[in-house]
Amino acid sequence: MYTVKAPFILHWLYPTLTWHRSRTEKRIFLTFDDGPIPDVTPLVINTLNNYGVKATFFCVGENIKKHPDLFNTLLENGHRIGNHTYNHLNGWKTPDDIYLKNVDRCEQLTATRLFRPPYGRGKRSQYAELKKNYEIVMWDVLSGDFDTKLSPEKCLDNVLRYTQRGSIIVFHDNIKAIPRVAYTLPRAIEQWMADGYEFGVL
Repeated sequence: MYTVKAPFILHWLYPTLTWHRSRTEKRIFLTFDDGPIPDVTPLVINTLNNYGVKATFFCVGENIKKHPDLFNTLLENGHRIGNHTYNHLNGWKTPDDIYLKNVDRCEQLTATRLFRPPYGRGKRSQYAELKKNYEIVMWDVLSGDFDTKLSPEKCLDNVLRYTQRGSIIVFHDNIKAIPRVAYTLPRAIEQWMADGYEFGVL
């Protein structure tokens, strides 16, 4: 179960996490979780390049290790990198010491100060430690592209309906997301551009 628009109660409960950027500028922030993965990350990179858009990729350490050339391609194309743990761990189900060491292991590859917890799930104790070294980036629009029961058309509707100034929007460069991200990303970018939005990196 998930909500497309991050509930206000979460903003209230976790005010030190980043849910969006400034609402005053007409700028939005595209983010991609779980890569780099050969079957989908190149598709995302090519789509972004077609429109001259830069994004932020929250990468899983073991995927960087498996596909270093693809990770380097992200860097060479000017995209920003974030840490998404080494093994895509669920913070709710992982002891703090193991979780934090896993983040550190990913950091050796990503060299970033941006972190996003997989599944959006972490403990207050984990966040308290991570905040010492990272900006913890959540989102205010979740595309739902990982949902295999969601139609590509509905995925597109999700992001267009809820995006506003300063929105941080989550897509995924993983296998499950391919049909929806391939359909939604170019159409959404075209509409956002037509609406006068600029695109930023975190």
